[in-house]
Amino acid sequence: MENKELREKNIENKYGIEYTKVGDYYLPNLVLEKEKIILNKYGRARLNYLKTNKKAEYMIMFTKGTLNKHLKEIQETAQTRVDIIIEQLKKQNNLTEEMKNTDQLYWVSMMNNFKNTAEEIILKELIYA
Repeated sequence: MENKELREKNIENKYGIEYTKVGDYYLPNLVLEKEKIILNKYGRARLNYLKTNKKAEYMIMFTKGTLNKHLKEIQETAQTRVDIIIEQLKKQNNLTEEMKNTDQLYWVSMMNNFKNTAEEIILKELIYA
C-alpha cells in the first residue's frame, strides 16, 4: 500500500524528470547543482560587470549552470596574468629583490606601480571584455 502511494506521489516521465504530486498538480523535482567557489576581486568584478552590462549573457550562463565555471576561469587567468605582467615589469625596470633591503620605499612604490599597471591591463582585457 505504501509503495503504491509513493509511486503515485513520485512519477518519472520518459525524459528522466521526476514529478511529485502536490494536491491535484504534478510539480517537477528540480535541483540546482551549485559548485561552491570563492571569488577573489577579479571574479567579483567580472560577476558585477556581467550583471550590470551584459544581462543577457549573465542570464544564459546562470540558467545553463556555466556561470561559476566562467568566473573561476576568469579569476584564475587574471591572477596568473597579473603575476606574469608584474614579473615582466620588474625585469624591464631592473627591480631586484636586493633593492628591497637597500631602498625599501623605492621598491614598494615601484611594486605598487607595477601591480596597478598589471591590474589595469587585466581589467581591460579580461574583466570588462
